[in-house]
Amino acid sequence: MTTLAPDRLTVAWHDAECGSYRADLPLWRELADGVSGPLLDLGCGSGRVALDLAARGHEVTGVDSERALVGALRARAAGLAVRTEIADARSLALGRRFGLVMAPMQVAQLMGGVGGRARLLDAAHRHLEPGGRLAVALADPFEELPPEEALLPLSDVREEEGWVLSSQPIAVRSEEHGVAVDRVRQAVSPDGELTEELVTILLDHLTPPELEAEAADRGFEALPPRRVEATADHVGSAVVVLRRR
Repeated sequence: MTTLAPDRLTVAWHDAECGSYRADLPLWRELADGVSGPLLDLGCGSGRVALDLAARGHEVTGVDSERALVGALRARAAGLAVRTEIADARSLALGRRFGLVMAPMQVAQLMGGVGGRARLLDAAHRHLEPGGRLAVALADPFEELPPEEALLPLSDVREEEGWVLSSQPIAVRSEEHGVAVDRVRQAVSPDGELTEELVTILLDHLTPPELEAEAADRGFEALPPRRVEATADHVGSAVVVLRRR
């Protein structure tokens, strides 16, 4: 049976589940155009946001803890003003400051609760110019519905080197401090062999007022929040915008 290399598979699944999302790009472009200086993309993945902004003339540093994803971004950024760093956003120490720090999609809800978010906010504060902005997207898989009534997005499908990858959300469940999103990943090899696995993503429950209150204790002031509307494939999100004091 043919196989995809583990790093390539990591990138392929990320691209399948996240790479096609574009609904938030106009907002990141607007925020980037409204500040001076370089940009910092936390949880950059394979470069969905960083590459778009770099193509528009911005200098962007992308940070992710997954080596394979950072490697994919580095390869895709040829000729663009993109730097990359393999690091945990909660303990970041780049020795540089930025005009805008971005945490797209649900990055801030993967920090492991209040303590992890405090470290994330402190790291962002260290890396921002005075008056610089931190923009954090918060996705709520429930929207305003109970989990059992939530309408699940469509399957994400991608073809990679003859493989067909399909990732289908199948359940959204309440947890003590957040929500769990269950996905079934199916991979069909070029030989026609099917493999399947269940993947669960745990998201902290976090509202914009809660994040704004946490940030106020760590040197930020809240600016008017923004909104990215839901699409057929992705839930909507609120974007908390904070200014470094």
